[in-house]
Amino acid sequence: MEITLPEGEFEAFLFDCDGTIAHTMPLHYEAWRGALDPHGYEFPEALFYELGGTPTPKIVEYLNRHRGLDLPVADVVRRKEALFLERIPRILPIEPVVRFVHDYHGRIPLAVVSGGLRSLVTRTLEALELLDRFEVIITAEDVRRGKPDPEPFLMAAERLGVRSARCLVFEDSPTGIEAARAAGMASF
Repeated sequence: MEITLPEGEFEAFLFDCDGTIAHTMPLHYEAWRGALDPHGYEFPEALFYELGGTPTPKIVEYLNRHRGLDLPVADVVRRKEALFLERIPRILPIEPVVRFVHDYHGRIPLAVVSGGLRSLVTRTLEALELLDRFEVIITAEDVRRGKPDPEPFLMAAERLGVRSARCLVFEDSPTGIEAARAAGMASF
């Protein structure tokens, strides 16, 4: 499968990590189940994917607010992240995107913009031998408002020194696409 870019003059490419560069979403779901099962909550898979791109603590807060739960946010986040780290050796690349990154590295600025924690995004990129391919990495810890807010994408564009209208976003989640659109960026 080849990637065909949409029309436009792009000066930077911004990539989500989970589900766009790396086939990690099933592994994240396994980790969520493991973190929530001890609390007696079975996380519906459809809801998990609906919340794709949302920072981990915000998901726990969402579950507490909308599902009537009283989960300890910090404890659930720590457990979920630990369970995901155990699964890192099973991460697979999304080959067409990884090839694209290798092809464009050094030719156009590249960034990762993720709702994940920096430690997990970094470990994921290391596992795929891609960490050195990106000039900028923006994660949940870098912003006050995560996706669907445009702040993460706008921050990446600013750090790359590229106007937002000249950025193309590679994104798999509705939340991320909404954030890219709100940032005035094309998405793919």
